[in-house]
Amino acid sequence: MDLTERLAAIVEPTISDMGYDLVRVLIQGAKHLTVQIMADRKDGALMTVDDCADISRAVSALLDVEDPISGAYNLEVSSPGIDRPLTRAKDYVTWAGFDVKVETKVLLDGRKRFSGKLMGLDEAGTAVQVHGEDGQWSIPLDAVWKAKLVLTDALIDHVTRSLPDA
Repeated sequence: MDLTERLAAIVEPTISDMGYDLVRVLIQGAKHLTVQIMADRKDGALMTVDDCADISRAVSALLDVEDPISGAYNLEVSSPGIDRPLTRAKDYVTWAGFDVKVETKVLLDGRKRFSGKLMGLDEAGTAVQVHGEDGQWSIPLDAVWKAKLVLTDALIDHVTRSLPDA
């Protein structure tokens, strides 16, 4: 288990108990490490600065006790944002119908980059379905290196319509 997976295993239960879903743990930097924790509210409401602060305090205390990282690091807690990364199988279902960019770990059909409309997952739930201008692809979930939504007017409209005062 690498450090990112270990951190996710440590923080996920606490974040979940607090009413949040862990979206991703990302470690950046070589000399000056930054640990980024990205979370969503389970109730579907937008993340607030207070939500991030609450998670930051809880995770900071937890990591102080568990001490999985030797040396100093910065902890950042954030929401996924509008053009969010897609990191969980359910993300591909939730955000079906919107434009997506997917990069794979290995060559598929002679390429590693795919973009188009996200059509969700296949019936088995093991492959991402993308329909692009230059083809249609079924990309195995375990081959996805990173995926994110593309910021479009349709995505902005969808997200802003779901705001409480919209």
